Amino acid sequence: MHEQIRKRCLELGVMVQETGLTVRAVAKKTGYSKSTVHKDLTERLKLVNEALAREVSEILAYHKSIRHIRGGEATKQMWKLKEEHTEETS
Repeated sequence: MHEQIRKRCLELGVMVQETGLTVRAVAKKTGYSKSTVHKDLTERLKLVNEALAREVSEILAYHKSIRHIRGGEATKQMWKLKEEHTEETS
């Protein structure tokens, strides 16, 4: 594995470990694509640092387990804002 990729995997893994950010949030913060971040965290990190990969895997599993809740909350918030905007213009 190229040294630059190894370094990136470690940086992304430590970022998730320290902040608990989602793959999407890490991608946005770092400027890498979501697919690159996901591949680095789920596949490549295992080859670089197994212990960190296990911790990151647990965090990602947690995010995956609550994604339906986050989606529902986002939709609820969207409709609430639309409703408020409609009331203002009426």
